[in-house]
This record gives sequence, structure tokens and C-alpha cells, in this order.
Amino acid sequence: MLGANNGGTHLSGPVLIVGTGLLGASIGLGLKARGVDVVLTDISPSTQAVAEDIGAGRALNPVEAIDPELVVIAAPPDVAADLSAKALTEYPGAVVVDIASVKASVLDHLITVVDDAALSRYVGTHPMAGREKSGPVAASAELFTSMPWVVCATDHSTAVAIRTAEALAIDLGAVVARMSAEEHDQSVALISHLPQVLSSLVASRLQDSPPHALALAGNGLRDVTRIAASDPRLWVQILSANADRLVQILYGVREDLNRLIGTLENPTGAGSRLDMAQLISEGNVGQARIPGKHGTPPEAFARMTVLVDDVPGQIARLLTEIGDAGINLEDLRLEHSPGRQVGMAEISVVPGKRHDLLEFLTANGWKVVQ
Repeated sequence: MLGANNGGTHLSGPVLIVGTGLLGASIGLGLKARGVDVVLTDISPSTQAVAEDIGAGRALNPVEAIDPELVVIAAPPDVAADLSAKALTEYPGAVVVDIASVKASVLDHLITVVDDAALSRYVGTHPMAGREKSGPVAASAELFTSMPWVVCATDHSTAVAIRTAEALAIDLGAVVARMSAEEHDQSVALISHLPQVLSSLVASRLQDSPPHALALAGNGLRDVTRIAASDPRLWVQILSANADRLVQILYGVREDLNRLIGTLENPTGAGSRLDMAQLISEGNVGQARIPGKHGTPPEAFARMTVLVDDVPGQIARLLTEIGDAGINLEDLRLEHSPGRQVGMAEISVVPGKRHDLLEFLTANGWKVVQ
């Protein structure tokens, strides 16, 4: 049942976590920090031992009978359905959630292997959080703070099961988003799986690049290729499970690439420059639709770049002085200058404050280059 007797949490526990990788261990750390009894199990003894050592929970004792309030299946997509079915059978009083990054295939499998009574205690969920690093050593109790956590209740799910699934997200500081399994899979194909594939494709072009070319790289290349460092084993499973939805989007990307290739093969031809401009403009329109700060509608901020000496305390000093000026910093990006001991801090403020901040920083000795 749900309660509020563990440091203000909604879950009472115990919570059994099956799978102690990055996400499972992070869930354990987060719940333990809030006083919830967490029990861990993993097919890999060494992975489980690391999760125990970092304080994510205690080991499941095979001779101890436990009656968990909630079972969290923190396992890859190719085994999430089977492990969920097993948990629904072994713990008939527990709500079971999985956190796999695809939802429809897990639900479709469960419908064929468990009865309606068991299915009523299952809720598919997906925390939209993670890191390029994997394993419990990369876990953090705050990994889910303020991040979306999708809850995909089904027609079978009871109200208690749904509340328990949402309580998990809320106790970990996440923001609950509700949608169907199909809506979820369509959405992540576009906003998660497509960027991963394109990032990996761009990064693959760098394998044989000369070092002097890569030395010129700035934040543009780093931004595009950051997620290319992700775990190939996990992504094979994700892409396979959501292939039908992703491939439809890739067909559209292929059309755009063919269009661009045709244009660049004759860059001075009639209409070529217009087509290039249109392609970039279409990207502008799409990028502008990404929600802004705190999920608010996109908003154009005024930007400026400040040179910062690469020595301890300089970034802290810059931020403190911006605060002293009474101006709210809307965004901050850092880039290092190749070959110089200086960083470039791109700061964003509301347009009406840009002139005031420029004058204030210049008067305080900062060099503003943009």
C-alpha cells in the first residue's frame, strides 16, 4: 500500500529491484536516501555486489520470504517482459513495473503469458534519464530529479497499481507523464532513438579523421556526437524492439538526405541555393519547437560570450557577479579555446537585460567578445 511514513515518501516498501545497472542502482540509491527498504537482485553477482557496496540496497536472501509492495524490473528490453511475468507470478501481492525504454513489445508479450488478474498489477514505465556511462558505479540518487518519467497504464491496470507506479517516480523527484505504450514508443523513436542513430553515424565518420582536423572541433561537433558514446549492447536491443516506428522516421531522413545530396552535386544550379536555405530553415523551425526552460514554450534569449581564464574560481566569480548585477542567467554553455588557456562562456539572458549585463561585465573587467 501507499504510505507517507518513510521521510515523507509515498512508497512504504519494501521495494524489490531486479537489475542493478545504472538505472536500477540509481533507483535504489534514491529510495534508500528517502528511508525506503530496498532489496536487490541481479543475474550478475559482481554487478549486484557493487550496487550493495554503494548503498543502493540489501541483497535478496533466497531463504527469506519477502512481500514487496513494488517490484521494479530494471532490465534491458529483451528480458524485461519475461522478468516482469516472473515477478507477477512470484509476488502475487506486489505491483510490478518495468523501466525498459520500449513499452509496446513488453506489454504485448505479457498479455500472452499472464492472466488478467496478474496483468492488473503491471504498469509499464520509462524514466527519461540516463548517462553515457553504464553500470552501478555511475549511479546517482539524484539521476531522476526533475526528469520526465513516463507511466503507460493499460486498460488492465488497477488504480492502485497506477498510483504505486506514479509514487515511485514522485518519490525519486521525477515529473510524471502519462501516455499509452504506443504513444510512448512513437515519441521515443523521434526524440531519443533517431538522435542516437544520427549521432552514431556522424561519429563513425571520425574514425579515420586526421588528428589536426579533430583538433579544430568545437562544441558543435561535441554536441552532435555526445550520445554516440552510448552502450552498443543496450542500443541493439532498443533499436530492434522499436524498429518499425524508427524506420518510418528514417525513411523521411533518407528523402531529405537524397534531396541534399542532389542539391550539393550541383550547388550552383538553378534553385540549389534556395533549396539549401530551405533545408536549414526547416531545421530552424523544428529546433524552435523544442520546449524551453522548465518546459515553457520556446523563447529567444539574448546571448553573449565572455572570455574566462582557465584557472580555478573564474566561472564561480563570473556567475557571482552576474547575480550581483541582479540579472537572472537563463542558460550557460562552456567551450575551451584550442591552444589557449582560456574558456568561452556563452551566457543567455532575456533580451531586455543584455545591454545592462554587457555594460556591467565590461565595467568589471570581463572581456565580452559577442
